[in-house]
Amino acid sequence: MFELSQLGIEYGTLAIFVMLIGLLLTGMPLAFVTLLVALIFALGWFGPMAVPLITSRVYSFVSSFVFVSVPMFVMMAALLDRSGIAKDLFDAMRLVGGRLRGAVAIQTVFVAVVLAAMSGIIGGEIILLGLLALPQMLRLGYDRNLAIGVVCAGGSLGTMVPPSIVLIVYGLTANVSIGDLFTSAFIPGLMLASFYVAYILIRVYLNPSMAPIVEKDDTPVREKLVLLKGLVLPLMVVAFVLGSIYGGIASVTEASAVGVAGVLLSIVLRREFSFELLKGAALQTLSTCGMIVWIGIGASALVGVFNLMGGINFVSSLITGISDHGIVIILFMMLILFVLGMFLDWVGIALLTMPIFVPIVISLGYDPVWFGVLFAMNMQVSFLSPPFGPAAFYLKSVAPPDISLGIIFRSLAPFICIQIFAVALLIIFPGITGR
Repeated sequence: MFELSQLGIEYGTLAIFVMLIGLLLTGMPLAFVTLLVALIFALGWFGPMAVPLITSRVYSFVSSFVFVSVPMFVMMAALLDRSGIAKDLFDAMRLVGGRLRGAVAIQTVFVAVVLAAMSGIIGGEIILLGLLALPQMLRLGYDRNLAIGVVCAGGSLGTMVPPSIVLIVYGLTANVSIGDLFTSAFIPGLMLASFYVAYILIRVYLNPSMAPIVEKDDTPVREKLVLLKGLVLPLMVVAFVLGSIYGGIASVTEASAVGVAGVLLSIVLRREFSFELLKGAALQTLSTCGMIVWIGIGASALVGVFNLMGGINFVSSLITGISDHGIVIILFMMLILFVLGMFLDWVGIALLTMPIFVPIVISLGYDPVWFGVLFAMNMQVSFLSPPFGPAAFYLKSVAPPDISLGIIFRSLAPFICIQIFAVALLIIFPGITGR
């Protein structure tokens, strides 16, 4: 009887890759594809005795205490989706920019940063901004491509700005401090947001027709003060969540619970709370976390089997063999992540590649925390890049009918270039991360 182990690790690795691609092309979800391939190769390579090894690997992934923070941050985002906090925040920020050319686009980026700092979830942000900011920019005569790009790129900042779930999953996979990752990603996240603002200002002043100056605001001072109250609760939640982490008062998991409590309290104070709202947020949280957990289970099982086969050592030797210069190897890894990001979900990319990449990064003498920030910045690109950039599909679900996916992807090209520039800066100047 033919055993898969007779293929050898070289052809075994190729067989896994071909099987993964073939099954994904059928439309089967990534979680089930990876789990099926792991089971086939566990049985075919080692026999039935290897199955308990898969279950132990899966258990170690889902039983991590820090993983509890993921549903908490997802819950925060789900509650924000259903409350009027984001709308009030956007209305309050409208008063800050005054009559600056491109003010609404810049305010959208600022609101995106605050929303990212409250939840760390991407999809909800883009949908919220697509409902709030995009119609307003189009109504005011903003260039359509600029408006679309600002919403998608700004809404994707949750990948970088703490408390980013991308960083949490990376920390779990790479076994590094999530608190250190949050601290190191804070400045790069704000740097990327400032690049977006700079790009907006440059474009609208070179071509004023892209962003007409808003007419003078005649809102009475008393009404402006009422609108500014919309800033108070979101900023308090951000201060409590990030302040408790950076101040060493609470762990990431504990801070996530503080964040949920803060958002719930905000909703109660705004008199928006209802059991229907809570039920909807809980169901959305279960759905999102179920997807993350299933992808994690499948990817953990596949990486565990591949490691037992000797595949991780084989792939590591291939990658390290491409050059004697560490920076060339890092660039090659970034290219692999960029290509994978065009086709796979970031959770799958993190869990499939980081067990291979992180040991190589450490052996080359680089800081795994710095590499984690690089990974998160690279995943920013994956959210926008065609053909499967999720940001475009999120926006399409709430955009006017005349805005096609093709228009959205074309609008994202300048922002993808900005993100790649930011990745390059982090590689050239690792001190930006404070490491």
